[in-house]
Amino acid sequence: MTRPTLFFGGLCGLALAACQSAYAPAAPAHADLRAELVQRHDAGPPPGPDGTCWASDVTPAVIETVTDQEEVEPATFAEGGTLLTPASYRSVTHQKIVQDRTEVWFRAPCPAMMTADFIATLQRALKARGLYRLALTGVMDGPTRDAIRRFQAPLGFDSPVLTLAAAQDLGLVAVARN
Repeated sequence: MTRPTLFFGGLCGLALAACQSAYAPAAPAHADLRAELVQRHDAGPPPGPDGTCWASDVTPAVIETVTDQEEVEPATFAEGGTLLTPASYRSVTHQKIVQDRTEVWFRAPCPAMMTADFIATLQRALKARGLYRLALTGVMDGPTRDAIRRFQAPLGFDSPVLTLAAAQDLGLVAVARN
């Protein structure tokens, strides 16, 4: 290659690089659904502004099984320190509750919004993310609930009940401006 060809090629490369925008849009942030959960000791949903719809779900108790080794017979040793019989042990298993079962409340799309068209759009949004693989039916069935759970669990809420924040994250419900 001659010098003018190399120069012209380098100049074209710089010109094309200058055409690219320095701004790269950030990926959308996902909601932390744990922030949406409200635990109540009173019956019913939390008080909220008019038009707010609430749903509830039960977070199950978390039970941990612990196995300990208990000494039954200690080891015996001869006068010189030689082991005569090793210690014998038995396994003892017990369970303890790490987290109690609780009912949590969260903002949810209002029942009037949950039309067949809305549910079909929800299924389409879940399908686009690889979480729903069946035909769009517009019916809130088991596979749809399973897909909702798979979408919400990594966001902090393992539930088949759609939260308003998850619906907003999926682009199904408008997000209120602050």
